[in-house]
Amino acid sequence: MNAKEVRNLSTEEIKKQILDSRQELMNLRFQMVTGQLTDHSRFKVTRRLIARLETILAERGKEEKEGKK
Repeated sequence: MNAKEVRNLSTEEIKKQILDSRQELMNLRFQMVTGQLTDHSRFKVTRRLIARLETILAERGKEEKEGKK
């Protein structure tokens, strides 16, 4: 999911996506510890997705805060 697609989501959808991505990251960690993980690149992809989602969420919060002034 790229930034353009994320910006089209509502704030609630972004928050839900963050929770889902964090859950996936935790599952990846468990798979790595148990030796079941074969595709280690998913760590990088998932971490970057979480960062992208949180950045856009923070931008929206900043815009709302500036709009209220």
